[in-house]
Amino acid sequence: MEDEENIEGELLLVESQLHDIQEELYERQAQLKALLEASKLTRNTTINTSSVAPEDWSGSFPWDLEADDTRFNIFGISSYRSNQREIINAVMSGRDVLVIMAAGGGKSLCYQLPAVLRDGIALVVSPLLSLIQDQVMGLSALGIPAYMLTSTTNKEVEKFIYKTLDKGEGELKILYVTPEKISKSKRFMSKLEKCHHAGRLSLIAIDEAHCCSQWGHDFRPDYKNLGILKIQFPSVPMIALTATATSKVQMDLMEMLHIPRCIKFVSTVNRPNLFYKVSEKSPVGKVVIDEITKFISESYPNNESGIIYCFSRKECEQVAKELRERGISADYYHADMDIVNREKIHMRWSKGKSQVIVGTVAFGMGINKPDVRFVIHHSLSKSMETYYQESGRAGRDGLPSECILYYRPGDVPRQSSMVFYENCGLQNLYDIVRYCQSKRSCRHGAFFRHFGEVPQDCNGMCDNCASTIEQKDIDVTYHTKIIVSLLHDMQLNDQRATLLQLVDKFKSKWKGLGSFNEAVDLRKEEVEQLIVNLILDNVLKEEFQHTAYSTNAYVTLGALWKPALQGNRVVKLEIAIASKDRDVRSKGAKRGRMSDLEAKLDELRRDLSSTGSDAIFPHAVLTAQQISLLSSQKPTTPAELEKVIGKVKTRKYGSKIIELMRSHDNSGSGRGKEAGDEHRAKKIKTKDEDVVCVESSEEE
Repeated sequence: MEDEENIEGELLLVESQLHDIQEELYERQAQLKALLEASKLTRNTTINTSSVAPEDWSGSFPWDLEADDTRFNIFGISSYRSNQREIINAVMSGRDVLVIMAAGGGKSLCYQLPAVLRDGIALVVSPLLSLIQDQVMGLSALGIPAYMLTSTTNKEVEKFIYKTLDKGEGELKILYVTPEKISKSKRFMSKLEKCHHAGRLSLIAIDEAHCCSQWGHDFRPDYKNLGILKIQFPSVPMIALTATATSKVQMDLMEMLHIPRCIKFVSTVNRPNLFYKVSEKSPVGKVVIDEITKFISESYPNNESGIIYCFSRKECEQVAKELRERGISADYYHADMDIVNREKIHMRWSKGKSQVIVGTVAFGMGINKPDVRFVIHHSLSKSMETYYQESGRAGRDGLPSECILYYRPGDVPRQSSMVFYENCGLQNLYDIVRYCQSKRSCRHGAFFRHFGEVPQDCNGMCDNCASTIEQKDIDVTYHTKIIVSLLHDMQLNDQRATLLQLVDKFKSKWKGLGSFNEAVDLRKEEVEQLIVNLILDNVLKEEFQHTAYSTNAYVTLGALWKPALQGNRVVKLEIAIASKDRDVRSKGAKRGRMSDLEAKLDELRRDLSSTGSDAIFPHAVLTAQQISLLSSQKPTTPAELEKVIGKVKTRKYGSKIIELMRSHDNSGSGRGKEAGDEHRAKKIKTKDEDVVCVESSEEE
């Protein structure tokens, strides 16, 4: 018996020593796994496409002139972004395509432009009504016949769509549907069959394709039925698009959608214009709201748009209410609201009539509002992929924006009790917890590692890289021994403790040790941080119990508790030497003040978006880049204006824009010109200082 205990003890010691070097190997392991999966994926693709000769998708194609004309004169986009032209050429060539492209990279154009160029009707499957409404409004404003067939579509429009699918009557180029329409409507699928047999189904686009995969961060059951589209319409090119997909998810998508011969385009996950920060979250709710209010009112006083994500629907409503009480124009948005109210709030925010929208994860995915200047997470996200998607709503126009996550270790059990039953739910959650707990590692680097990319320098665009605070590691081996001892005693007495209960028990025990204790005293928040670290390191673990009303998370002993109890493993905790840093902010976090002319153009686009029969968003009239170009080039004739915003927008809005430009020119607004010159000089100086490298956007 004694021999068995000695062997078991030695085994645990070896396991502990192995675990000690695990962190050093963790990054390399992740990189090797990513390389291996990518190699397998490439090999499988090579086998499946062995009969297909490799093509240069950046070469010349018969549709080049028409594509360039449509891109500029209809969509108002002066140049392609990275990979856009190659993707469009592959789709136009009739190939299936998988696109992994960061938010703001221009995924929509990759299927909208081919949809306009190809004969027939393009089918777009998208998961959210708000996204569909946004896309349809924008396309209609450009004169492109786009419709949606959803639960909100009125009978007259529905009749028109079905008649067009069936008999080819009426103008329809792009049709948006939700995945439920594919899986549950026999009538729709029947009409789609007729459309295909008549040769009028031009392409199929699956937006937010990661929803197909059970390994993705936002799996949706109705998405798994979309594979039927390729089976029924094998000759129709399919394009699947998402902002995030690990190698495993990519393989899953190709299999589920039945596109093994697809051409894959993977763009970088890097968003160099986003400043990432993790803020210590006070346990007092009022304090958190006060901090958020101060940040918004001081940093974005000109009503710049932002999103705040919350854990629950109730929390959404409470946060929005408290922000309004403090003078911030805020509305809440969640799935419990009726669809009319949701649409009204979405429109208000998109048109700039409210500054902040407070939502759950149900809001934001695929929202096509390019000028979101800040995204705040009031609560912890459930995975790195989810956080990347949600924070990626900021700065889609390529201009500097901020992403702030309020974190305290006490939020971990609340989230873990919701995700522990999901595929890899806890593992995914613990990845984002590691991101939050780190006070040294680059935030952008964490995304590179997670998605298997080679890390790049973030140029001071995260709090850890920009901070001047010195961090030090303190020895908490003794503290760990006490925590493990407490849990061991409780386990022997068939008792359990939540994280917060364990913290209280530890503080009580520590106080009882009095003057006999020479170790560093930890603040309550630091004890929470230590316990979470021990969970991440398998010294402790979480267990869950269902009740009639909720699921409770308890902290129990993990696989490596014995070496910790015996003091055989050294445990360190990162703490700041100074209590408070200066206000760490992105050096390029805010765009310079608008020039007088830019402000007038911004006001004009708001007016134009609110007038006329079509309700559209201001950014659909003029993008931020177009306003910047108009301010610098100052066109005063239709011919000059066409070179900046294209023919369609010149035809629709040209007279008003030219009137404004001439009026401004005649007023001799030298001061406005100086402001514009000063603004541009500031932007150039920012580049010289290598503070932020803004991604190339439509016009910049």
